[in-house]
Amino acid sequence: MSFSKISTMIESAPVVVFIKGTAEHPMCGFSSVVVRMLKHLNVPFVCFDVLSDPDLRQNLKAFSNWPTFPQLYVAGELIGGCDIAQEMFTSGELAQVLEPYIEKVSTEMAS
Repeated sequence: MSFSKISTMIESAPVVVFIKGTAEHPMCGFSSVVVRMLKHLNVPFVCFDVLSDPDLRQNLKAFSNWPTFPQLYVAGELIGGCDIAQEMFTSGELAQVLEPYIEKVSTEMAS
């Protein structure tokens, strides 16, 4: 898989995560943690399964210079893996970074 294809995947949404498995069925604990954090923050995200595409899995490591998965990208920039995302979540920094992308629940009442 070419780096330009990977760039296109990363730019396909404001929040993109490359995990083992799917958002509905993560195949590793670290992937599951990142998916749960994003869902907890009510952030829409696009998820790509690196297990279903060995070429993506290998080339993404070279592209990002990050050897492990999951890999969380926000606005095209690599945030990091599970440990970094978890530290940011605990400190509140992840919510701040994701603030522009959090889906707000409308509190308007129908008249």
